[in-house]
Order: sequence, then C-alpha cells, then structure tokens
Amino acid sequence: MSTPRPSNPVLDRNPRDLLSPGQFHGVAATVRQNNPGMAMNLAERITAEALRFLAVCAHDRSARIAPSPVVDEGWHALILHTALYAELGELLGGFVHHYPELPVDAGYDPAVLARTLETIDRAGYVPDLELWAGPDEQSVAVAAQTWHTPPGGCGPIVPIPVPKPPSGGSAA
Repeated sequence: MSTPRPSNPVLDRNPRDLLSPGQFHGVAATVRQNNPGMAMNLAERITAEALRFLAVCAHDRSARIAPSPVVDEGWHALILHTALYAELGELLGGFVHHYPELPVDAGYDPAVLARTLETIDRAGYVPDLELWAGPDEQSVAVAAQTWHTPPGGCGPIVPIPVPKPPSGGSAA
C-alpha cells in the first residue's frame, strides 16, 4: 500500500497528460516504428510508463533508479523528439540525462528495478508491472537493449536546468 505523499503539481497529473494528445501519439508512434509489429496500445503503455519514470526522477532527484529495457524504449522515443523532450524537462523542473550502456557491459542488478518500483510506488503511481521485467526476464520484446550506469542505478539524477537566452537586445 502506498504511503500518502504531499501534493506535487507534476506527480498529481496522469503521466499521459504531461504531453498534449498529439505529442503523446507522436512519441507512441515512434516506439511502434522502432518495434515493427508492436500493437499501438502497447506502444502507448510504454510511452506512458516512460513519462511516469521521468516524473518520478524529477520528483526524487537523489533516487538511485533506472528504467527497465522496455521502459527505456519509451525514454528513447521521447529523446528523439528533442523539442518536446526539452519542454518536458522544463515542466519537470530540469533536464533528465540518459546514460545508456549495453547490459553485457554494465551488468544487471535486479535490486535496481526493485528499488525503482518502490520509488514509483512512494511517488503515488501504480507501475505497469509487465513493462518492468529485467533484461533476461522481459515478456515484451523491444529494440532497446541497454541498461544504465553507474552500477546500482542511474541516480542520483540531477536535472540540469536549460539556460535561458539572454534578455534584451536582438540578434543581428
């Protein structure tokens, strides 16, 4: 059972609502395009779970968490939509960087996924558990075959604010 958490303008939203319907559909279509034969419903679930993961990263910046390979597929699709991903970073309070490594290089630690799921639960979300299996246990096949470093998770995740352009003056 989840522990009640204080209200948070990002976490209080459905992760799908972090994007406009058109943006969400575009990212889900990218997930589907990268995974021929995938049903659109599954691509949408993966996209929503990646948004949920990023919202939790922004909420708990010191958490040592990492996405599953399936959720990482959604994160990759979000990153490919660069302007959208930059806007999402602003909405979340800063840019969340991605540090991929191949599973063979980084090693898989099941404790990282367990810790990630606990962090998602503490944030008040209910994870889509089918999308959170480890690299050797996943029932959903995706193109992404990465794990994340440093060992133990990709945290602490410290979003770096995007610099604002200087005010005043005009470009010549």
